[in-house]
Amino acid sequence: MELNKYIDHTFLKADGKKADIDKLIAEGKEYDFMSLCINPAWIEYVSDQLKGTDVKVCTVVGFPLGAMTTEGKVFEASDAISKGADEIDMVINIGKLKDRDLDYVVKEIKALKETCKDKVLKVIIETALLDEEEIRLAAQAVLDGGGDFVKTSTGFSTRGASLEDVKIIKEVVGDKCKIKASGGIRSHEDMMAMIQAGADRIGASAGAVLLG
Repeated sequence: MELNKYIDHTFLKADGKKADIDKLIAEGKEYDFMSLCINPAWIEYVSDQLKGTDVKVCTVVGFPLGAMTTEGKVFEASDAISKGADEIDMVINIGKLKDRDLDYVVKEIKALKETCKDKVLKVIIETALLDEEEIRLAAQAVLDGGGDFVKTSTGFSTRGASLEDVKIIKEVVGDKCKIKASGGIRSHEDMMAMIQAGADRIGASAGAVLLG
């Protein structure tokens, strides 16, 4: 796969203006990234602007905390898909995972995947807030819930992805599920190290820089 197709080129800042999104779209078209990852309010606009390209529209659900209800996440995902989203990046309920309420976490992922149907569902586990055992439990929950990707981070917590995170997730999921490393990946060398460790997708705001 071409390196540009590893990248979800991302803009998720709360204060993003149309000019920021237009810049993201222009870069998405120029570099032919896998997707543009944007907040839900921009889905229809970005989808319209990307017509005639193979750049997908990715958006976020339950973002960035993951602490909303399952019903709220399901509605948000359904609404996003109806407006043109191709891929959904959802945040798990991190507190439920830490309480070892894995049934809740798995059921929520299943509910979102049922909503997404053939659309790609990436499940953000926020590795910055988890210890190694919890990362393993979360990765297994994504497998059990039918998620298409385990995604490391929102980019809004205490840190982004680490190589160790990706390696631990890869040990759990093997080839049964894909991995998206996101947050803090700012150079070509960073990206290549993440891919070498097992990442199938890279979430980054510096997509053009990553290509080297």
